[in-house]
Amino acid sequence: MDLATIIGFVVAVGAIVMAIFLEGSTPMSVLLPAPMVLVFVATFGVTLAGGTVRDCLNAFRAVPRAFANKPKSADDSVDVLVSLAEQARRDGLLALEEASRTIDNEFLRDGLRAAIDGTDPDDLREMLEDKIATKRIDDRVAYKFFEDMGGYAPTIGIVGTVVSLVHVLENLADPSELGHMIAAAFVATLWGIASANVMWFPIANRLKRLSNLECEEMEIVLEGLMAVQSGANPRSVGERLRSLIPRTSRSSVGRAMKDAA
Repeated sequence: MDLATIIGFVVAVGAIVMAIFLEGSTPMSVLLPAPMVLVFVATFGVTLAGGTVRDCLNAFRAVPRAFANKPKSADDSVDVLVSLAEQARRDGLLALEEASRTIDNEFLRDGLRAAIDGTDPDDLREMLEDKIATKRIDDRVAYKFFEDMGGYAPTIGIVGTVVSLVHVLENLADPSELGHMIAAAFVATLWGIASANVMWFPIANRLKRLSNLECEEMEIVLEGLMAVQSGANPRSVGERLRSLIPRTSRSSVGRAMKDAA
């Protein structure tokens, strides 16, 4: 599990709560049902209106990934591919059939089986590239839903504030309540901005980052499979594939330093 998202949420919410206390108030001053219902429900509604029910379901199914998913290590995939290249060079491509049954990486396993079955290299590359492109499209549907929620939420918050201020103007005859009512009116704006920047955009960015990392790993696997199928030298395969791994995506500092050397 990658704790970045959980830690980030805790730090952000903690900072907001601390600021409320430092101002001499309490969190209950902003936990008002009316503006919260308006902001969260209306934001969800207008986002749903701009897409499909399936988009919504796919987006919320992806939420656990944002908190609990740890992307596959490209370094580990390279090690597996180098091992496969060694075996293929020594015993032939058909000898990899047994090894393909023990591979957890579905993309690598399916591609290796296609190569073993004698799929033409050009067809194999096209098939794997299509799988990567399809994954990018599927992932984009999920993170774009939350990007849209982040875009709508602040505006919905302003709408809530305007609605509340209209109510304030209707009650000018009672000056003793004006301060409380005006303060409550701006809570909708607070929730609109806070929900966008502390919830929806971080979730969208996390899903987008995970998608990019996973697709990068798949692209490296693709190049490795093509090298294995062609019978390339295992050492050359390892060096080339590791050169394709961005430093920010490497699984350990030690390995990155080793490759740099």
